[in-house]
Amino acid sequence: MPPGSPQAGFYNSVFVTFFFAIVTVALETVFGIWMAFIMNRNFRGRGILRAAVLVPWAIPTAVTAKLWYFIFDPSGVLNTVLNINVLWLSDLWASRFAIIIADTWKTTPFMALLILAGLQLIPEETYEAARMDGSGAIQTFFRITLPLLKPALVVAVLFRTLDALRMYDLPAILTGGGGGGGQGTQTLSILVVKQIQQSNDSASALSTITFLLIFAVAFIFIRLLGANLTGNERKARRVAKEA
Repeated sequence: MPPGSPQAGFYNSVFVTFFFAIVTVALETVFGIWMAFIMNRNFRGRGILRAAVLVPWAIPTAVTAKLWYFIFDPSGVLNTVLNINVLWLSDLWASRFAIIIADTWKTTPFMALLILAGLQLIPEETYEAARMDGSGAIQTFFRITLPLLKPALVVAVLFRTLDALRMYDLPAILTGGGGGGGQGTQTLSILVVKQIQQSNDSASALSTITFLLIFAVAFIFIRLLGANLTGNERKARRVAKEA
């Protein structure tokens, strides 16, 4: 179909939306687990660290977007420090990765705090039994920590996925949804707003489709992952007891 047709714009927005959601949530989950493990340790100044971690998440998204706008400017901080000349806000893939970097920086603390809450619910006796049985760190993580952490992890991933599928502020402020000289960073939310501003009759249909896509993702998460939470948790506790 022609690149400029409404159908092409819709399919492009669907791709961009799910691309941002998958990549950002994956990165935020990995960094969130790493940060949660650090904050779960006993060390001096742990309370200050936990409060400081919240700062990026507490900053309004519009302010975050403006902050990263200056960082990604061709003559901004990033290009100057790295001594490069990348058009972060106009090149197609550079603009996409710029949005991913900004979103990951902002929302990883949210993931970390939810995962930290799950870590703190795991009894220390479980780890002591695993150590007595000679279980290594990697084995303990995959056989005990991860199954017991899965309920909190699924909730965190679900919340962030649904939020990422509604992404609007960051790409709208950073690139206007037009990275790459076209619609390279245009998400479904940006497309819907543009259609509304143009008084286009398809705006209501696009809004409904966006809702159905998000609903379908939530249903799949709960249906496929939620049903196994109790079984995985019981299995991990049984392993710990046997150890």
